[in-house]
Amino acid sequence: MSTINKVPAGAGAEWLLGAFALIRKAPLALASLGLVWGLLTLIPMQAMALNVTLGLVLQFALALLGPFLFAGMLWAVRDLDEGKTASPAHLLREMRSDRALDLLITLLPQVAAILVLGLLLIVMIGPSELQHLAEVIAKLQETAQAGGQPDPELVRTLPVGRMLLWVLMLIAAAVVMSLVTFVAVPGIVFGGKGGLAAMQDSFRACLHNLLAILVFYVLLFIALFALSIGIQLLAMVVQLAAGPAAGMVVSNLLLMAVLMPVMAGSVYYAWRQMLGGGVAVDPAVMPTHFEA
Repeated sequence: MSTINKVPAGAGAEWLLGAFALIRKAPLALASLGLVWGLLTLIPMQAMALNVTLGLVLQFALALLGPFLFAGMLWAVRDLDEGKTASPAHLLREMRSDRALDLLITLLPQVAAILVLGLLLIVMIGPSELQHLAEVIAKLQETAQAGGQPDPELVRTLPVGRMLLWVLMLIAAAVVMSLVTFVAVPGIVFGGKGGLAAMQDSFRACLHNLLAILVFYVLLFIALFALSIGIQLLAMVVQLAAGPAAGMVVSNLLLMAVLMPVMAGSVYYAWRQMLGGGVAVDPAVMPTHFEA
């Protein structure tokens, strides 16, 4: 069983600042990796407009690729942290390794959550109520598009209490999944752990350092909220020049270009401090504040 290092709450800020420091060191290299990932996410969306079945198949394939792409991002940030270079070729690195099954195992919590929550939704609310919910949502959308006021009676007919309980279960499942998988991929790639062992270590490490995890996610939300404002402004300019579709594409690509390197860098430093020997983020390369 791996040794779990106890880190202070401020370590959550160190992980995020370390990730931004890596982006400042090689902004184009890391952004290009995020852009490639973003372009891949657009393929199922475009295919869905042509053929729903094809779009769903491609979406499933992209979900299977997710752990491999994130592992490639981790290799890129590790190489940059060690003074090497990063390129889009890093994204393919783990596709040629013998850890494929272990990386795919990290998808099991999501699959289990989908199955359990789907079953609970049917049991708690029922097929007839779900159909009624879909009809109410459709009527509310029609009313909103027509500029009218929604009928309160429509909402009163819904099983609001059971729906709220299911939403709370969804939130709880999302929290557990994030703890189980937070540093699982670097545990597999850099720590040599199996998939199940890496997820167990991730869950134990996160529970042991909940304050640092909480600080990290709060600061991540604040940073991404600030970044999203700038991204939306750029997307609005593109939308005025080339239309809403182009604006949405640019917005998604820019978000992926920033979000994925930030997540990979943060997870890399989090794993290194909690499970990878407890090496702190080098303060010499960390920015002292967030830059928009």
